[in-house]
Amino acid sequence: MLASMLCVMTDRGPDSAGFAVYGAGAKDKVKLSLRAAAGYDFSALAAGLSIPADGLPPLAVRSTHAIIEVPAAREADVRAFLAARHPEVAVVGTGARMEIFKEVGLPATVADTFGLAKMSGTHGIGHTRMATESAVTTAGAHPFSTGADQCLVHNGSLSNHNQLRRQLKREGITFETENDSEVAAGYLTWRLKQGATLGEALEAGLKDLDGFYTFVVGTENGFGVLRDPVACKPAVMAETDQYVAFGSEYRALVDLPGIEKARVFEPEPATVYFWERAQ
Repeated sequence: MLASMLCVMTDRGPDSAGFAVYGAGAKDKVKLSLRAAAGYDFSALAAGLSIPADGLPPLAVRSTHAIIEVPAAREADVRAFLAARHPEVAVVGTGARMEIFKEVGLPATVADTFGLAKMSGTHGIGHTRMATESAVTTAGAHPFSTGADQCLVHNGSLSNHNQLRRQLKREGITFETENDSEVAAGYLTWRLKQGATLGEALEAGLKDLDGFYTFVVGTENGFGVLRDPVACKPAVMAETDQYVAFGSEYRALVDLPGIEKARVFEPEPATVYFWERAQ
């Protein structure tokens, strides 16, 4: 369903595409979503990460990306190892359940490259981009993740992102690109580290983030939606007993099963919506 929705929106963003899928996780383990150049030997990297008590970490390679699962208590050590020994490998995201994949190209190509249609999970978030705030690069593709099991996709533009980036860097938030959407993700992570709930962080953003935007934010347990106070960018929701779906346009939803019986509505401006998966 997510692959189909992405492909429908091709003409809104043919430059790059990406998605996060929240699948199964293991107790006390964390998944690192890694990205490298085409043909990179992730198996050799994993062998270098052998942890005596645990053996070789589980590894799943999908084209230019790989998901590697390590003990949660060793995440900092693994990140330090990657930074020191493998600077050519980027950590796209981490979390107990979240896996992130993104690449330059048409959404259909990206979805096929990573095998999105065969993935499974409780929820997923996708985005296809027309680059307006930064270069057409894989690093600049959405989703952006700056916190565990947290990712953000963004439709719109922030006018104060450079100022916020400088402020957030002083607070210890790191950034890999010049994309304004990564600043929005970092802002939410910073708010969450201060003890805010996701809803509180999004509401605070209505004051601190200047621009026009629609955010979809993924967490381990669900996803949230927020539009700016003017609701400049299009957005539509569909809700049934089986699923909740979001799209920038209704045409992204028309092929979903049971859409004819769904409650279809436009999210209100400056209003936080959040849905959680069944536990």
